[in-house]
Amino acid sequence: MRKELLSRAETTALRGVAILGIILHNYCHFLGFAVKENEYTFDGARPQQMMEKLMTLDKDLFIHIFSFFGHYGVPVFLFISGFGLVMKYEKSSKQGPVAAMPFMWYHYLKLLRLMILGFITFIIVYVLRHDDGAVVYAADRVISQLTMVINFVYEKPQQIIKPGPYWFFGLMIQLYLLYRLVCYRWRHVSVVIVMIIVAFLIQYLCKDNRDALNYVRYNFIGGLLPFGMGILYARHGRSLPVMGNIAVVVISAIIVLYGSMTFLAWMVVPCFIVTGAVATVQLLSERILSPWVWLGALSSALFVMHPVMREIIIPHFRRIDIYFGIWTYLLSSIALAMLLQYVLKWIPSPKLGKKK
Repeated sequence: MRKELLSRAETTALRGVAILGIILHNYCHFLGFAVKENEYTFDGARPQQMMEKLMTLDKDLFIHIFSFFGHYGVPVFLFISGFGLVMKYEKSSKQGPVAAMPFMWYHYLKLLRLMILGFITFIIVYVLRHDDGAVVYAADRVISQLTMVINFVYEKPQQIIKPGPYWFFGLMIQLYLLYRLVCYRWRHVSVVIVMIIVAFLIQYLCKDNRDALNYVRYNFIGGLLPFGMGILYARHGRSLPVMGNIAVVVISAIIVLYGSMTFLAWMVVPCFIVTGAVATVQLLSERILSPWVWLGALSSALFVMHPVMREIIIPHFRRIDIYFGIWTYLLSSIALAMLLQYVLKWIPSPKLGKKK
């Protein structure tokens, strides 16, 4: 049996797998021929289309897979976040209890320090390329993004949040607040389970209203399942033997594939994305994990900078030299992320003190 639920290398590798899925999804789903995802709302025709591509081994299957499934890197990040909070604030002797306001201020500054350079760069690139920059980046929208409340303010965030992936920062602030005010204070397993059930009920009640479903899934309600799983796994999880992890990978893959076909099953698919991803990294050797660990160490910077390269590259390659465009996008995004990571070394990180 393993001594650790997840080692540092495994959590970092999970970040690497997740960010690759996210950045490829965020490129591929803009290609007109790609099968579109069910991320915030559900369309039963889309999984049917995906199944047809799988069965016929479509020549662009790589693009279809990342367009349809790549966004599930987000639940993996949410799981790691919930797991990491428990390990840091509940199981580490290095960090004592922290008052709510310092806790939130510290995590807000961490996210802002990471986001702001990428956000400013994207605005500059967008304004230089488009005539509507003053409208898209009006003062109220910029302030809402920088204060990370934009998920709440606007009814249709998929139309208003630019660059799209930055909605995640507002989601994380909400989940940090929920953790500190509720999960950190009341640690019984039933608290997290009840929250997940309530979140499911809210989404189910919104299933016939696309705008309402879209709105709640852009906010903490849509992220509670994987985030709560991370909390519960850190507190109550058990390691599995090799055969157990193999079984989890196989079962998870089957459920993800066929669970994407119906609305109710689709809501629990993130659970099996997480279980499959965790079991997979626990099966891999250090040597195989190492490139994913390297990519995972860049994941935060990649998340921030890849929208910039997408904005520059996709207009040139979305209809011609598609695969060359994807490689150009990936490599240039990694290079820009490495540059950001270097620059961040010169920007002081926020400090979190212990509660007196």
